Amino acid sequence: MKDDVSWVPEDEWASVVANVPIVSVDLIVRQEGGVLLGLRENEPAKGEWFVPGGTVLKNERLTEAIHRVAEMELGCEVKICERLGTFEHFYDTSEVEGVETKHYLANAFVVEPLQPVDAVDDQHSELRVFEPPFEGLHPYVQRYIDRIIWE
Repeated sequence: MKDDVSWVPEDEWASVVANVPIVSVDLIVRQEGGVLLGLRENEPAKGEWFVPGGTVLKNERLTEAIHRVAEMELGCEVKICERLGTFEHFYDTSEVEGVETKHYLANAFVVEPLQPVDAVDDQHSELRVFEPPFEGLHPYVQRYIDRIIWE
């Protein structure tokens, strides 16, 4: 998410992460009968398969954030299918040196790509579609999966 907030000086971003929850969007990307996840390369949740997501910028609507994050992290446009709600995520790690925890208010949306996904950003080393049964996923990802209305 650091790229999303590059307009915030690093020392100020550290203060934000240390003191307030981060408002974000998480994209549950339905694809090929499953859900597209990325293997995270940074904290929090480093080494976990997780949904694409990003910080909501000041004066940015949630739908605008969804489309920006999809373009940045997936290299494609998406159709918004369903809003799953807002979820609290508490982590015991952070990407900010000297800040040991991170708190998100994640707004989760089910989306479908309008073109093939053709990007892997610097936050993920690879992307993969996970199909049912969904087992062994990060608990926050599993909560999303459990809320999806499967057709």
